Amino acid sequence: MQAPPTEVNWQRNLAVCVFGAFTTIIAMTLLLPFLPLYVEQLGVSDPAAIVQWSGVAFGATFLTAALTAPLWGRLGDRYGRKLMLIRASLGMAIAMSLIGLAENIYQLVGLRLLAGLLGGYASGATILVATQTPKARSGWALGILASGIMAGNLTGPILGGLLAPLVGIRTTFFMAGGLIFVAFLATLFLMKEAPRPKPTVGAGKPAAVNAWSLIPDKRPVMIMFVVAGLMMFSIMSIEPIITVYLMQLHTQDVTLMAGVVMSATALASMLSASRVGKLADRIGHWKVVTVCMSAAALLLIPQAFVTNEWQLAGLRFLMGLALGGLMPGIAAIIRHSVPDKVAGHMLGYSTSCQYIGQVLGPLTGGFVGGHFGMPAVFIITCVLMAGCAAAMLVMRPQNLDETA
Repeated sequence: MQAPPTEVNWQRNLAVCVFGAFTTIIAMTLLLPFLPLYVEQLGVSDPAAIVQWSGVAFGATFLTAALTAPLWGRLGDRYGRKLMLIRASLGMAIAMSLIGLAENIYQLVGLRLLAGLLGGYASGATILVATQTPKARSGWALGILASGIMAGNLTGPILGGLLAPLVGIRTTFFMAGGLIFVAFLATLFLMKEAPRPKPTVGAGKPAAVNAWSLIPDKRPVMIMFVVAGLMMFSIMSIEPIITVYLMQLHTQDVTLMAGVVMSATALASMLSASRVGKLADRIGHWKVVTVCMSAAALLLIPQAFVTNEWQLAGLRFLMGLALGGLMPGIAAIIRHSVPDKVAGHMLGYSTSCQYIGQVLGPLTGGFVGGHFGMPAVFIITCVLMAGCAAAMLVMRPQNLDETA
């Protein structure tokens, strides 16, 4: 008996998704090491204002992405997830190139908003992989995809730290747009999605169904939404202020070292994601996510008291090992908790929650760091993550499948 198209192509599509997510994330994270410097070039001179505008500019992309992610997830369920990835990669290529033409801080923020509105490749790839992969392999596949995403997060800041001094900040943005365009071509020509079912001739339009009404137990899904938001909050509350934090530590070659520190987290997550995902397939995703959240919270405390850049890089690496288990675990728990027909919809909401964390994280980090000092950012983030881990420990549903 011939396997369904989804079963035949899921590994090929996983490879395309990993490549596409890797290249688009590189392009999106290139700006992290030099974003405060670009903000300064655009006319912002006050140090506290530079920190705050850097947070606003970085978080702006994720604000519009959070608003549109459920829409893209719903449209992907209806019209095909490959189409959503084609849209995202082409839109991001255009928006990223335009950012290199910004002439003031307001244009930069506006173009970052546009990038979030048009983009979302990595989140769309997560939905496609989660819904196409056999459930028994979902943790492993999502771990592989998470490794690709983290590899992009690893490579992007390092490339940004190297390219900006060599070719200039604006040229770096143009190169980023070109890189995303390569992902667009790969998705367009290499991905093979299973054909969408054709409506029966003469059948009326199907009645609208409330996606939430189809979920038997909503509690695991809701808890994962909170975890998804806090995961990205914990990462992004820190990363936009790292350049300024390193300046306070009297670091030499700040731009390059900022790229190294940011990449340390991504490198560790890349190394751990597939291994932790495979372990979670065996012992349960809920247990693994709870432990990973607890470990990440504890590792935030010493980051507030480092005395040099290498201590910070080492602690960010250890924290990345813990964070690597969160992304595949969150997606797998949601995937196992909802029917197939609304999986894309619910994973879209999960992506929105991650984007909300990516909005609030830079805004909170920029405000707290600018007014109360950098150590306060680490302490506040630690308290939030520890509270979430404790809530997960207490609120674990008794009837949850052990594979979730």
